[in-house]
Amino acid sequence: MVNRVKKSAMSSYRPALWQIPLPRPLSEQVERQHQGLFDRLSLLSGQHQTIRFASSMAAEDMVLIDAMVKVSAPVEIFTLDTGRLHQETLDMVKTAERYYELSIRRVQPDPSDVEAFIHQHSLNGFYDSEDAKIACCRARKVLPLDKALNGADAWVTGQRQEQSVTRIALQFAEQDHARGIAKYNPLFDWSDADVWTYLDQHGVPIHPLHRQGYPSIGCEPCTRAIRADEETRAGRWWWLQQANKECGLHVK
Repeated sequence: MVNRVKKSAMSSYRPALWQIPLPRPLSEQVERQHQGLFDRLSLLSGQHQTIRFASSMAAEDMVLIDAMVKVSAPVEIFTLDTGRLHQETLDMVKTAERYYELSIRRVQPDPSDVEAFIHQHSLNGFYDSEDAKIACCRARKVLPLDKALNGADAWVTGQRQEQSVTRIALQFAEQDHARGIAKYNPLFDWSDADVWTYLDQHGVPIHPLHRQGYPSIGCEPCTRAIRADEETRAGRWWWLQQANKECGLHVK
C-alpha cells in the first residue's frame, strides 16, 4: 500500500515552472538605473539618423519600447512575423500599438525562401539537425531582418549578458560588421530582476506567455516553458546543445 502511494505521488509530480521574478521596491538605485537607460537611448539617438529596433514583444523588448516612448527616441520599431509565432505574440503587437499609440511594422519572410526550406527539409525539419535549424531561422528571421535593416545606420536589441553563455561578453555598443552598421544593447548589463522591476514600476504591458513559464519567447514550435532551475533561454531550441541557443540574427 505504501509503495503504491509513493508511485502515485511520483507519477503526479510536476516540476515547478519558471515564474516572473519579484520586482525590487522603488529606490534611488532603481531610479538611477532607469534614468541610465533613458540616457543610453538619448545618446544613441543623437549619434544616428536611422535607428531600427526588432522587437519580439518579450520582457526586455517591452522595457525598451516603454523607454523609447518616454524619451521620444526616433527609433523605428518592427517585429519579425515569421509565420510560426504564437498567437499571443501577434496579439501582443496589437496590445503595444494600442497602449503606446504607435505603429509596429510587421516584417515577413519571402514566401519563396520559406518554400525552399520546406521543400528541402519539410515544414518542421528544423528538429532534425543543426543545419536545418539554421536554414529555417535564415529563411524566416535572418533574411527578413537583413531586409528590414537595409538603409539603417544603427539597430537596437534587447540582449543581456545574463541570458545565456553565448552572450556573456556583450557590451552596450558594438559594430555589426556583417551588415555594416552600429548595434546597441541598452540592457546588456541588466539582470532578470532589473527587467521585471522596470516593468512593474512603469506599468508596462507583459506578454501573456511570461505568466505560463516562458522567460524567452520565439517561434511557437521552437519555444517551450522551462523549469525554475533552468537557464533563461533553455526553452529555445531545447533539443540542441546550450552553445546553439542563437538563431543567427546576432552575427559575430
